[in-house]
Amino acid sequence: MDGFSGIIQTDGYGGYNTVSARKEIDRAACLAHCRRKFVDALSTDRIQAQFVLNLIGNIYHEDKRIAQCEDLNQQAHLRRRDLEPMFLFLKKIALVLKERSRPQSPLGKACNYLLGQWSGLEVIMKSPQVQLDNNLVENAVRPTALGKKNWQFIGAPDTGKKSAIIYSILLSCRCFGIDPEAYLRDVLGKLPAMTNQDDFAPLIPQNWKPPIDL
Repeated sequence: MDGFSGIIQTDGYGGYNTVSARKEIDRAACLAHCRRKFVDALSTDRIQAQFVLNLIGNIYHEDKRIAQCEDLNQQAHLRRRDLEPMFLFLKKIALVLKERSRPQSPLGKACNYLLGQWSGLEVIMKSPQVQLDNNLVENAVRPTALGKKNWQFIGAPDTGKKSAIIYSILLSCRCFGIDPEAYLRDVLGKLPAMTNQDDFAPLIPQNWKPPIDL
């Protein structure tokens, strides 16, 4: 993350704390991870957990409506006007349920987790470019995570970093609706003739345009 400034979105894993402690980085939380804790609490505190899940469902429904607006400034306004009160009500309910629950109970753990992620949820409220959760990224890396045991002997020690770069490029193509094979054929054909003085921006997936003959 050296040299990076902006927003990162993560779950509550403590290993990310050193990154989010840097002043130039804002850490957004993942509402889906907060939700999963209350799903776990359904078996012991069904009524209370379901009430919270309904609140979170309403937030997702409202955010989907807001996302239909293409103007980010308008989205920011709508998030503050419509989503922020819903988040604040969610926090209020979590505080009440926390006081009524044993800390080690599933519901108590769910409330503690959500409240512990509150600063990250506030980043979501203020930043229309940030999704409510990081499910898109998790779904993208899941095949790699599931296959890593089978692929652990694919090369030298630095193969992991190189593989991660390749996976990132291919999954970026998928996100932007690009044919990965067409992209790689075009870009790999151009790179040998380029120098460090050339502009590489048109070659990254979000900017790439397929040649007319493709």
